[in-house]
Amino acid sequence: MDFGFVFTIAAATIGIVLLSKLVRIVPQNEAYIVERLGKYATTLEAGFHVLVPFVDRVAYKHSLKEFAIDVPSQQAITKDNVSLGIDGVLYLKVMDPKSASYGVENLSFAITQLAQTSMRAEIGKLTLDQTFESRDNINGEITRAIDEASNAWGTKVLRYEVKDISPPKSILDEMEKQMSAERERRVAVTTSEGYKTAQINEAEGDKQAKILRAEGDARSVEIEAISRAKSIKIIANAIRDGGETAVAQQLSEQYIAAFEKLAKEGTVALIPADSTDISGTVAKAFTAFDTLKTKVGTQGA
Repeated sequence: MDFGFVFTIAAATIGIVLLSKLVRIVPQNEAYIVERLGKYATTLEAGFHVLVPFVDRVAYKHSLKEFAIDVPSQQAITKDNVSLGIDGVLYLKVMDPKSASYGVENLSFAITQLAQTSMRAEIGKLTLDQTFESRDNINGEITRAIDEASNAWGTKVLRYEVKDISPPKSILDEMEKQMSAERERRVAVTTSEGYKTAQINEAEGDKQAKILRAEGDARSVEIEAISRAKSIKIIANAIRDGGETAVAQQLSEQYIAAFEKLAKEGTVALIPADSTDISGTVAKAFTAFDTLKTKVGTQGA
């Protein structure tokens, strides 16, 4: 047996063990807690470090990155006595590796329990409706409560997020009925508002139509009056200018035409006593004309 080869192997093994105990390389964003003879000695940050073999040992390793802890679902009772199932996620970071190593036995377990306790306390201050409406406030309050309690453990709680809120099935059914009733109410309100608007628009349209018709009728009467006044003025001017015969003839024709119209359209015939005497009819027209002429002459004077 070659004792030289065995000795070489043994020496190499002892060298490797000594080297592993002597040299430590700490990765970036990590910290190692070193104990010397069972007592805290130093905190190794990122880089190359030399330890005393068999005297110094790395007792704890911590990541200095932000990490997340899942908070399991738990039951919490609201202010109005409704039991809710709530779970969340907690984001934190180790700020003091020494306190995180010696301040608590199990950091993740302790933080999780603290998060659940704080969550139950905050939910107990709110009603069911406030629980759904105030998630941001709940997250903020739980974050502050955990952060204050975890300072002694060398950790910084960055934020807490409620992942899910699960009410009992009976509450979900009631909420669904309430939502359905609210939707029906909105439909009814929208329908009534539409009907109201339609009625208002219709009434406004009728009002505008009546106004326009009244304005049209008034304008028509005004135009007719102006036209009649102009025709009367023309007749008066014709009388003053010597057109008596033409005017008298026109009156006679209108007189005869009026009786003819009554005979055609009316159900009762109006016949003058001297209807066979055309000359008498014409004479009456001229008599009316003489009276009109006298009136015009008097007004002209």
